Amino acid sequence: MTYVFKVEIEQEEDGRWAASIPVLPGCATWGYTKEEALESLEEAAKAYLEMLAEQGKVAPLAEKVLIIPEDAITVSV
Repeated sequence: MTYVFKVEIEQEEDGRWAASIPVLPGCATWGYTKEEALESLEEAAKAYLEMLAEQGKVAPLAEKVLIIPEDAITVSV
C-alpha cells in the first residue's frame, strides 16, 4: 500500500531542517538539508506505519491520487 502525506518542513535558526507529518502524531525528524530531512521523514513514516500494523491499528487513509502543491512524501509498506 502506498500512502501520500502532507509534510510540514521548515528551516530552524541553527540552519537544520525540521520535518513532520501532521496526521501521524510524533512522526518528526530533522536533517542538515531539506532533502536529508525528507529522506529521514520517509524512513520514520515507514517505521510508524509498520508499528501501527503490528498493533492492529489502522493508519490514516490517503487518497489514491493526490496532487499537493506543498512538500509531500509517499511511503509504501
